[in-house]
Amino acid sequence: MASTRAPLSPPELAPPALYDDFVARHLPPRSAWPELATGAPELALPKRFNAAAWLIDRAVEDGEGERVAVMSDQASLTYRGLKDRSDGIATLLVEREGLIPGNRVLLVGRNGVMLAAAWAGIVKAGGIVVAAMPMLRAGELNVLIDKAAITHAIIDTGSREGFDGLERPDLKAWFYDGDAGTGALEAALEGIGPCRVPADTRAEDPALIAFTSGTTGNPKATVHFHRDLIYPAICFAGPMLAPRPGDVWTGTPPLAFTFGLGGLLLFPLYFRGTALMLTDASPAGMLAAIERHRVTMLFTAPTAYKAMLAHGTAGHDLGSLRGCVSAGEHLPEATWRAWREATGLELVDGIGATEMMHIFIAASGADIRPGATGRALPHYQACVLDDDGKPLSSGVGRLAVKGPTGCRYLDDTRQAAYVVNGWNVTGDTYRLDDQGYFWYLARADDMIISSGYNIAPPEVEAALLSHPAVAECAVVGAPDPARGTVVKAVIVLAEDAAAGEELVLALQDYVKARIAPYKYPRLITFVPSLPRTATGKIQRHLLRQADPRGVAPPKP
Repeated sequence: MASTRAPLSPPELAPPALYDDFVARHLPPRSAWPELATGAPELALPKRFNAAAWLIDRAVEDGEGERVAVMSDQASLTYRGLKDRSDGIATLLVEREGLIPGNRVLLVGRNGVMLAAAWAGIVKAGGIVVAAMPMLRAGELNVLIDKAAITHAIIDTGSREGFDGLERPDLKAWFYDGDAGTGALEAALEGIGPCRVPADTRAEDPALIAFTSGTTGNPKATVHFHRDLIYPAICFAGPMLAPRPGDVWTGTPPLAFTFGLGGLLLFPLYFRGTALMLTDASPAGMLAAIERHRVTMLFTAPTAYKAMLAHGTAGHDLGSLRGCVSAGEHLPEATWRAWREATGLELVDGIGATEMMHIFIAASGADIRPGATGRALPHYQACVLDDDGKPLSSGVGRLAVKGPTGCRYLDDTRQAAYVVNGWNVTGDTYRLDDQGYFWYLARADDMIISSGYNIAPPEVEAALLSHPAVAECAVVGAPDPARGTVVKAVIVLAEDAAAGEELVLALQDYVKARIAPYKYPRLITFVPSLPRTATGKIQRHLLRQADPRGVAPPKP
């Protein structure tokens, strides 16, 4: 519903006269926001600016117009071309579809040049991007549409199957054909007249609604402002990766995932590099793309790094790589060491959250401690909280963080659980050492208590993953009448391994020899694949709901 809003103070920061204030009306009150630290000189941004124009149009103004901004195997756009394409999309939305600032626009598609241009066009028009994974179906998309009160949509025809089942005749939708250039949206852009963009947005106007990956099956909508899209480049990518103009950035996470949005679009544009959108994100495809396009910055998950190692890196020239970032799941120390041994490169581990926009704890170079996630980034504070919610100087507790970005759920009572006394409480259990390094133990609700012992699944997983027979694994708790809960390992075997009681016993002995014996998996089951969310996170709740018996050896 469009409405007028009273001017803010000072008057020069007033929103447009016609503005859809749905998101503003459904944000939590400011008293429920986390503490936000935006006053440092390095974080100074204009009070009025449009994030997409700030990233793209300024590059053209600075003489970078002919540099390639984004490319795939099918298409590419220079910074000038990306400016023109995104301007055209913004104008189409405004002039033909009546979009006004604050409207929410559903964006569904595979990573590609056109997806990047559409994302920028929505933001330039003053719209709020609601990006969705391309494999979502009608029921899942309906949840997003209802929660965010979406008014418009831009859809890749490759994702049309899910969209066509929506039965939403009032949703104003345009379809594009991947990077082939043959869709209805592309045809309409040819007739677009003079562009009247970007929208006159404020730094604190919403630009993005990102849905959490829903490992518990109930995703939350997080709201990020125009300024929030810039801060991760300043706080994470700059100090951790030392980017250069002309860097080629690529990776596997979808742009609908904030990890992917940062690493595959925002950071390349901010640092005047090139975003390479992968058509083939398999281990072989990634390795070939790195070599062919001389990729310098790589963003993907720990399982992908391990998969590339299993495929074999020796036959590929990876000498162009300077920065490799791992996030989305805990990075096992064994994977970190194996990647360094194979490539000479030290993975930059990091923990981020959809609620925080991007990574907030990491380490690079000489600051890396293998196995540790890292330390709080510049302009962020982090700690662990005890059971009473008090910060600890060291020890084990719930991870809490605050900085220039923070959690603002859209119309969700869970805001009160995530933001406590100004801290964003992420739901992770960490150990903080006396040097300020954070060591991941588990998601708070994943910790296993067996016969009174606290057992962190990642520690058991790390031991199992170092065995050559194990390709992937996840550890959860399973009910047991004697111990209350026992450790259960769900394992995907390597290609040359055979399941059976002999291997179960061998794996149990292997774990006992590497960590405290009480932590070994008393139950082991073998599966062809692990259940994952669209962003690649293991759905442990499904493993806990599955048959808890597993495969156990005969009792002595």
